[in-house]
Amino acid sequence: MTENNASISSLKTDYHFDNFFNISADFICIAGFDGYFKRINPAVSKLLGFSEEELYARPISSFVYASDLKITIETREQVYKNKPLLNFENRYLTKTGEIVWLSWTSMPVESEKLVYAIAKNITHKKRIEEERNLLLANLTQINKELTVFSHKTSHDLKSPINNILSVISLIDSTKINDPETLELVEILKLSSKNLKQTLNDSINELIDNDNINTQIEEINLNEALKEVLISINSLIQDSKAEINVDFSAFENVTFNKAYIKSIFLNLLTNSIKYAKPEANPVIFIQSKKVNGINQLIFSDNGLGFDLDKVKDRIFGLYEKFHSNNDSNGIGLYLVYNHITSLGGRIAVESKINEGTTFTICFKY
Repeated sequence: MTENNASISSLKTDYHFDNFFNISADFICIAGFDGYFKRINPAVSKLLGFSEEELYARPISSFVYASDLKITIETREQVYKNKPLLNFENRYLTKTGEIVWLSWTSMPVESEKLVYAIAKNITHKKRIEEERNLLLANLTQINKELTVFSHKTSHDLKSPINNILSVISLIDSTKINDPETLELVEILKLSSKNLKQTLNDSINELIDNDNINTQIEEINLNEALKEVLISINSLIQDSKAEINVDFSAFENVTFNKAYIKSIFLNLLTNSIKYAKPEANPVIFIQSKKVNGINQLIFSDNGLGFDLDKVKDRIFGLYEKFHSNNDSNGIGLYLVYNHITSLGGRIAVESKINEGTTFTICFKY
């Protein structure tokens, strides 16, 4: 190679290296074992806000956030012992006092007493992580508060329910001559007993959930639904609701019994509560197998709602979509959590004044 060609080759190499070095959005730097920058690209000065003169004049450690200084110095000592550094994260302070997160990859060259390093600005990622952790902490706190509320409510309801049962037990059925009144008394007795059993099951479920994972077992859908229908028999009769059931695709499902009863209860009472004023509620409940997945389809002819407006909030806590004095925005939240906590999924289809269909997919 001629001297001229060698010179041109050298110029091309320097040119390409400098171009790459200068336009990179990442930190690219060469640092000495003495702890000072030897060369930096413009991205360093741009992000930290210091001039190149200031960055070269001060030890690198002086730019490190105080809380990260100890681990940074310890890690750097390992690099000086010829150990490459991969994805080391620490914080730097800008000239305005802002904290930025950097992820470093460094390679030492012991013979030159230099460290060649590249750092990525991961401040945005860290902020997202902080927001996520804050959200998780808030959700954990909400969950704790809901658990305490559930314990308190269950405890406070025990006494009035026991009082109702005591009063009902004093009624002498032999003194009632009217068959319709006698039937109502029997329904009241049965409903009260079921209410007490449901409350006891809820308390046991809360205690179990404090200690172990939610218990699952094989449940007969007809039997679970029958218990719920008995407990709301008066509501069904008063509303003149028509309930059509078809569990021919499958009758049993592996799930939590208290959860499946709560799902039936909330979806049934919602269909009755949000029926169209001019029409009696008509409810269809059926099991279905789709691509080997067990599904429970629950549909009605009620008021429905505009999914485009509420789809992101349909299963939210305290979310209400109709002006009903008896609405508290908890039912669908419970349904969603019962299903998803056991690995299932729930989808909804609805149109205003055309009813609503819920499709529940079970994991097992």
